[in-house]
Amino acid sequence: MGAGELLIGLLVLFGALVSALSAFGLIRLPDVYLRSHAATKSATLGVLAVLTGAFLYFMFYLGHVSAKLLLGIVFVFMTGPVAGHLNGRAAYRTGVSLWRHSVRDDLKGELKRAREEREKREVREEREEW
Repeated sequence: MGAGELLIGLLVLFGALVSALSAFGLIRLPDVYLRSHAATKSATLGVLAVLTGAFLYFMFYLGHVSAKLLLGIVFVFMTGPVAGHLNGRAAYRTGVSLWRHSVRDDLKGELKRAREEREKREVREEREEW
């Protein structure tokens, strides 16, 4: 076994361990926001490490540059964190409460202001209809 195979094997093992930790965090963390963090950030890193290891193995040992793996790496890198962010934002906007020990709520003022503006707009539209 050469040094390249060992490094690729370690990269795949690292990705598998990070993905396992992500699954553990998904089970153990207390609320939807923290679970979303575990499911997206660390799982994305784990999947990227595994896919990168597979890509490097195909490229260096089989002489094949896999466009599918490369597209998979780019797709996971771009969509994983964005999906996690949107899931958390949707949960917040639908009223899912934060964990009781959470100390920071950055969207509280913004959400309150958006609700007030929507209520004012609805009242104005009702007046215009009459």
